[in-house]
Amino acid sequence: MRQKRILIVEDDSDLRRMFRTALSMTGYVVDEAADGLEALRIIEARPPDLVVLDLMLHALDGLSVQQELAGRAITSHIPIVIVTGSDIEVDALNVSCLLRKPVMPDELIRIVRSCLHEGSPAAGI
Repeated sequence: MRQKRILIVEDDSDLRRMFRTALSMTGYVVDEAADGLEALRIIEARPPDLVVLDLMLHALDGLSVQQELAGRAITSHIPIVIVTGSDIEVDALNVSCLLRKPVMPDELIRIVRSCLHEGSPAAGI
């Protein structure tokens, strides 16, 4: 069975490293992006099986990335785990996979597995 590819989109390098380590040790192939524009370039080149997406990013924010993915037929099916430190209403995001910061590694792994299994496409469920 092919290993699942996860794209982590997070501007905090320490948090990105922690996410990468936890997911790699669980058996996922991990790509990383520090901002939304880099994420879109990576997704264009190597579409992931799931995106872990911070909302507050430089250059292009997470909501804009989510909307871009939802608007493309080739990426609208990709599940997204939204990660946020804000108190934004979950219903406003139209996603079912959400993590609030601070995020523990076991919590990240649990939600990634669940989201991959159940799906939470860019356009929402």
